[in-house]
Amino acid sequence: MARAFQPAMKIVTLDNRGLMPPEPLVRILTACDDLQPGDRIVAAMDRRPLLLFPELDERGLHYTCEPRGEGFEVTIERPGGEAVP
Repeated sequence: MARAFQPAMKIVTLDNRGLMPPEPLVRILTACDDLQPGDRIVAAMDRRPLLLFPELDERGLHYTCEPRGEGFEVTIERPGGEAVP
């Protein structure tokens, strides 16, 4: 019996360091519009993007924000990329 695997996901990498607000927020939200279930965005940021989090919550996206070096790494995923039985 053939086994179905999780579909390949797309990972979008954004380097938002050095950009002035609101450009990092706009770039991330624009990339979010193209996310399919299981797709992910990984964004390097100079600061914790506090205004971004309510926008992601409103869109039903999962996210983390972790300190990385001198800034932060934000990972955003559209849920629903589970394996098919």
